[in-house]
Amino acid sequence: MTVTTLPPDPLRDIAGLPGPRGLPWLGNAHQVRPATIHRTMEAWSRAHGPVFRASLGARQVVVVSDSAAVAAILRDRPDGFRRPAITADISRELGGIPGQFLAEGDDWRHQRRMVMQAFGPHAVKACFARLAEVALRLQDRWHDAATAGRTIDLSSDLKRYTVDAIAGLAFGADVDTIRTGDDAIQRHMDAVLAGVSRRSLLPVPYWRWLRLPADRRLERSVRALQAAVDGFVGRARAAMAADPVLREQPANLLQAMLAAADQPDSGVTDATVADNVSTLLLAGEDTTASALGWLLWLLHRNPAALARAQAEVLRHVPDAAALTRENVDALDYVEACALEAMRLKPPAPFIPLQALRDTQVLDVRVPKETLVWCVLRHDSMDERIFPRADEFDPARWLPEGGGSRQAALPFGAGPRMCPGRYLSLMEVKMAVAVLLARFELLEVNAAAAPEPAEVFGFVMGPSALRMRLAVRTVL
Repeated sequence: MTVTTLPPDPLRDIAGLPGPRGLPWLGNAHQVRPATIHRTMEAWSRAHGPVFRASLGARQVVVVSDSAAVAAILRDRPDGFRRPAITADISRELGGIPGQFLAEGDDWRHQRRMVMQAFGPHAVKACFARLAEVALRLQDRWHDAATAGRTIDLSSDLKRYTVDAIAGLAFGADVDTIRTGDDAIQRHMDAVLAGVSRRSLLPVPYWRWLRLPADRRLERSVRALQAAVDGFVGRARAAMAADPVLREQPANLLQAMLAAADQPDSGVTDATVADNVSTLLLAGEDTTASALGWLLWLLHRNPAALARAQAEVLRHVPDAAALTRENVDALDYVEACALEAMRLKPPAPFIPLQALRDTQVLDVRVPKETLVWCVLRHDSMDERIFPRADEFDPARWLPEGGGSRQAALPFGAGPRMCPGRYLSLMEVKMAVAVLLARFELLEVNAAAAPEPAEVFGFVMGPSALRMRLAVRTVL
């Protein structure tokens, strides 16, 4: 009798992976906190390697930190992976249908076309005058504070700026929170983002049986945000009724979505439109404001980089009142500063996904429905890929710098790469331009600690920042 020996299976099962020790029923849930979960996953990645297992209650998680593997996973969306169903379920519980951020399959494809058209370079440049007006209002607000010697609540001001920018570009709405100082919509958005994130990470959905004061506050914020969204939609419909030309030539993204929803077999409903309004407000405000906050803090800590950025601004934009698309596009070093800040302090330090089919990640079998946690800030802090990885060195993102864009993925990768990346960088460069053209940056510090803490809500942002400015004496 001939015995045939089969070669060993080269693939590993999840059960055989290394990982942090957990407890029965809880798994590793007791070892993580929503506000710092990104740091915990990064520390475990350093301890257990590029792929390991963890569990959040009953949910088994495969954690991946190898940048090439992460990029391959992101490119396999939306057919191979989706965002975890739990996040979409929580959004529905709170009264909304997941928009472009959470949509999957054909729903995502219908919505993606509209969103990409609205946030592509051509569309953003067409609305440049509106964005410039918002940036100049921010400069005026900071000028008043600087001449009065007041410390600026930087975190709040950056959120006002990004809310006003996204509302103007996407909805044609001049909400003008910069001049009015009204931060109600920002507070409600912050509460909704933090609430959805917190609920998505909890091992037990306790709120379905017991609503705590925090849950009631979350529900109030959801209602307030829905009322604001209904107002945007109602005004857009009124404008389109008054001017039928807008159905063929929409003036903004909201009008384009409403016109598409009115087409037979569009696959887009009014509910989908309303939810995308919420999604754009939430995602457009928090990510860019967080990136800007970290950038200004890092520039203040690195005087040489600050001086080079200011010299570039004064060379191309000596008078912020004369902002143009061309002179903002010319701020290559400022853009490099933004990319370097996002390497060190990414607004999205991880992306959790769910496998839609049996698949393989590195040498690991990943069954359908498995949660796959993609750690984005691991290889981007590896000395072998980025020498002096802990240092703020924007020059690595210039053509001669050799920065590895494959190892740092601030906007994700693949078909579902962030559609607002061009707008975000434009907002960042305009804010830096109006700041450095008019002021000297005296101080950017945490409000209540030596350094700002990394706080994860829906994105990873700094704890409250304060800024002091002086008006430049030579203009």
